[in-house]
Amino acid sequence: MLAFISSCGLNGIEGFPVDVEVNLAHGMPMCEIVGLPDASVKESRERVRAALKNSGYQFPSERLTINLAPADQKKEGPSYDLPIALGILSCMGLVPQDASGDACIFGELSLDGSVRPVRGALPMVISARERGVKKVMLPARNVNEVSCIEGLEIYPVATLCGAVRHLTGELPIEPVAPVPYRALISRRQYAEDFCHVKGQAKAKRALEIAAAGGHNVLMIGPPGSGKTLMARCMPTILPDMTFEEALEATRIHSVAGMVPEQGLLTERPFRSPHHTASNASLIGGGTNALPGEVSLASSGCLYMDELPEYRRDVLEALRQPMEDGFVTITRVNAQCTYPSRFILIGSMNPCPCGNLGSRTKQCRCTPNEIRRYLNRISGPLLDRIDMHIEVESIPPERLSETTLAEDSAHIRARVVRARQVQLDRYAGTNLHCNADLNARTLAGACKMTPDAQALLLASTERLKMSNRAYTRILKVARTIADLDGFGEIGEAQVAEAVQYRTLDRKYWG
Repeated sequence: MLAFISSCGLNGIEGFPVDVEVNLAHGMPMCEIVGLPDASVKESRERVRAALKNSGYQFPSERLTINLAPADQKKEGPSYDLPIALGILSCMGLVPQDASGDACIFGELSLDGSVRPVRGALPMVISARERGVKKVMLPARNVNEVSCIEGLEIYPVATLCGAVRHLTGELPIEPVAPVPYRALISRRQYAEDFCHVKGQAKAKRALEIAAAGGHNVLMIGPPGSGKTLMARCMPTILPDMTFEEALEATRIHSVAGMVPEQGLLTERPFRSPHHTASNASLIGGGTNALPGEVSLASSGCLYMDELPEYRRDVLEALRQPMEDGFVTITRVNAQCTYPSRFILIGSMNPCPCGNLGSRTKQCRCTPNEIRRYLNRISGPLLDRIDMHIEVESIPPERLSETTLAEDSAHIRARVVRARQVQLDRYAGTNLHCNADLNARTLAGACKMTPDAQALLLASTERLKMSNRAYTRILKVARTIADLDGFGEIGEAQVAEAVQYRTLDRKYWG
């Protein structure tokens, strides 16, 4: 007896079709799984054997061959447990041969027959829809993750018995009604808000510019000056994610097994890896080439506190993802490409003791110690950070003020208007914000007045900045002009953009 069940595999954030073929024949009792399975797939036979017996079914005492096609593509993970079990039951005549039809089925089985959630449910469902599949059967605990996908009948199953009863028609499962994306966005809540940040008007203005243009930021200031609080407030002023961005971000988190309880990500990611993070944890890697922090932060913010404390090779590994917007991870068993379009927010002290330039405390560091500390950040990486902000310590009397500052909602309204200007300007291209401008599109988008051009050239020569720093200033000036409502970049916008690079001369010069 031969049975066919359609399933799906995972390669990076892309799904691919897998046909589970189960053949039951006379012969010595054995169970063999072929089709390039990994260890977790080979172990499936023991999970399926126990799940069948504990669900009231018999495991066949004949020769059982299970093929996962295509046989030349590696299969990973326990998501094939459910289709294998249903295929065996179909061979035994307990499930009609055509009951599953063209439905895509996946899920992990517990020994008691319950269906456990799996990693990568969203990319597998999206892949199935793109192939024209109309029905999907998946673990009930993965439903929230895929609830926004339209054009599919999604059947959640909690147990193997429930899946069998549905396929036999004994107790059909009602498909899940899709949830509109706008309804999910309305449920968001933020713990931080810019209204709680005392003072720091210059720093908040710079972060507003960074949010409006998608620029990378480095904050330099003494401990306790509010750098971390302002960084955590950054997602509250960013525009809403589009449905496509939300799907992409959720796909990455789904592959990493980090989907939140509510399912689809509606808030822009904010990742803050510890300074002891390895290269693989930041960029991605492992045996199966899982995404790292730069990909988990895609469409959101990557916050790196105490930037000089990270290992040099870890910092240098950031350069390619920051420039290209994606990262390709190659391992012995896999090669995957993940998006890495994030806003980098770095923070650091001006010196090892943190008191350099403080109004109240004296710095204890020698010039050589300060130089070695600052030189942990290389020039090429510094060039890729558009804005350098000096954050001053707040006097104690300011902390006791009860008057709240401007809240995130008002700042966000200005950011959204500036982003809309950019979306209109770059309509029909693959650009989304000013930070995405490249050599081909820079000149056309960043038209300047003669005075602004002269000021920019003079500033670049006086500060001895690289060509990359020149283009970064130009992009920031373009964003400032968008916030100010100007179509052409003027002298005032260039002057403000240049001041966000003066830390090059002050600390690294």
